[in-house]
Amino acid sequence: MKVCVATGTRAEYGLLKPLIDRIQAEPKLSLQVLVTGAHLSPEFGLTYRQIEQDGVKITVKVEMLLSSDTAEGITKSMGIGLIGYAAAFNQLKPDLLVILGDRYEMLALAAAALIYKIPIAHLHGGEITAGAYDDSIRHAITKLSHLHFTSTAAYRQRVIQLGEQPGNVFNVGAIGLDQIYSLQFLSRAELEKALNIRFQKYNYIVAFHPETWGALAVEEQFQCLLDAIAEEENSFFIFTGANADTNGRIINQMMAAYAHKNQDKAALFSSLGTLKFLSVMKIADAIIGNSSSGIIEAPSIRTATINIGDRQKGRIQAGSVLNCTFNKKAITEALKTVKSASFKNKLQEVDSPYGNGTASDKILEVINNVDLSALHLKSFYNCSYE
Repeated sequence: MKVCVATGTRAEYGLLKPLIDRIQAEPKLSLQVLVTGAHLSPEFGLTYRQIEQDGVKITVKVEMLLSSDTAEGITKSMGIGLIGYAAAFNQLKPDLLVILGDRYEMLALAAAALIYKIPIAHLHGGEITAGAYDDSIRHAITKLSHLHFTSTAAYRQRVIQLGEQPGNVFNVGAIGLDQIYSLQFLSRAELEKALNIRFQKYNYIVAFHPETWGALAVEEQFQCLLDAIAEEENSFFIFTGANADTNGRIINQMMAAYAHKNQDKAALFSSLGTLKFLSVMKIADAIIGNSSSGIIEAPSIRTATINIGDRQKGRIQAGSVLNCTFNKKAITEALKTVKSASFKNKLQEVDSPYGNGTASDKILEVINNVDLSALHLKSFYNCSYE
């Protein structure tokens, strides 16, 4: 069986890497890797190189990303992607396509797969993120997909509620936890050397992306955070660049300007890579921003999360997550809380609601035993509300 795994961003690849490794090692399966989106952009770090450094053979690259993060630019990028995906599918002829999440690159890819009658296995369906249009994209990909691998039992029920057959929906946990449970983290000293930084008494990783449904301008969203951290003493902030989303470049420009002016307390990296990102998260006092990694991965290594705004609103959260609005005072209070002894003690008792790091094995078992011929004709499952 030819299994094509698609990836368009650094974060997405980091989550998929354990599954890619397992497919590659499985004699019954033939791995194809389709790389697209920000991976191929110099602006976002040409992160396809990391894939190659990991020993993963890239089967096909699909250029699609325009140098614009406006609504028009992203829509045109999706159109270019569709053209490229058509050529890729003509070449690859996969038996199964694996897609993770909720990004516009993957929506265009799923649309192309529909026309080519390629069954889709979708990871992380059923979740809600009310503050971004990713929420709608995720549900749309669910309806275009045939196999579903959710991260909690509640999300499995939501996918079924969307009309998907229960027998094709599997709760496997969050795939991002797989590497966390098996990774050899870098030490504080190793990180300082690798990143050419000097940690302080308090250290934070900042992962912030545009809240695309938000009423507040993206500049105002991020400025609230910058205003709060500017007053923090004995602290170091590691910024990771925003994704190629609407207005993401504005955030990256603001990050770059702040890091340049405050080199003693901040550093910006367009991409840390999975090992360094998770290692920094592990030693950090908190991850700050609105990234899903603060909701899904951080609790499993008992790192606090300061989740700002509504981008992740609706996702199931652990007790290590502090939610606050786009308000300097609220963010400052959250920073004060994560430094308190009582909260640090609470962190030691946190359990992740997203599984125990065995998602890849469970997904591989399903793929190995699936009857592809039974997937092509989808029928709508009607839930009983009696």
